[in-house]
Amino acid sequence: MIVVATGDFELYHDAVTELQDRGVTFTTVEPGDELSEETEIVLTGTDDELDVAPDVEIVRAEGGEARSAVEEVIALLRGGGGRTIIGIDPGEQPGIAVLAGDMIVATFQVPPERVAEVVHDEAEGASNPLVRIGDGARLIGARIIDDIEGIPIELVDETGTTPYLGAGTRGVADVLAAANIARMDGERVDERDLEPTGGELKRIQKRSRELSEENRTIDADLAKAVAVGEMTIREALDTHREE
Repeated sequence: MIVVATGDFELYHDAVTELQDRGVTFTTVEPGDELSEETEIVLTGTDDELDVAPDVEIVRAEGGEARSAVEEVIALLRGGGGRTIIGIDPGEQPGIAVLAGDMIVATFQVPPERVAEVVHDEAEGASNPLVRIGDGARLIGARIIDDIEGIPIELVDETGTTPYLGAGTRGVADVLAAANIARMDGERVDERDLEPTGGELKRIQKRSRELSEENRTIDADLAKAVAVGEMTIREALDTHREE
């Protein structure tokens, strides 16, 4: 059984809300109250004093850290080691999966420029976090790797990580792939080559033509600027019109 025992009102309120939102069964007591024999994990504040049995797990947090604390509690409940691993499937709308131990505790799908922000938010306060990113969509992945600071990153061969999707599951492929990527060992990297190939530039030019109402194709210089993240395709189209 999970017990929330803290005098920190912010932590109490947020932890209870998080646990209720996730459908987790729990109970609450005052920090000085006696715990039942069924207690397995106690979520409490950093300054709360508790008297617990040796076999009871304790997760301590401060106000504002309820979400990560609840993720750790759930990982312990499921038998996971609790390490935070963030998997990323790069692309035009990258999928992100956050694992605590072997359990998925959060998923996201955001534009490439927001991936690092999500990663840093999810890694904050985690013990020994790790990022694993798929090796597809090389240019987008390179920009994401460059944006992530202070967290070790592994590059993973993402072959076969996207599962078959049955009826009614459209739109979740990138997130599921990210979860699979998070579970696979990769090679430690600090950066990736950002020099676009001719084929990558042609694909960007083709995409610009598809997005343009005038069937306009941006030139190679603008395509390269898009490839390395200096501008979006639409900004490149606007620049091309002005020229």
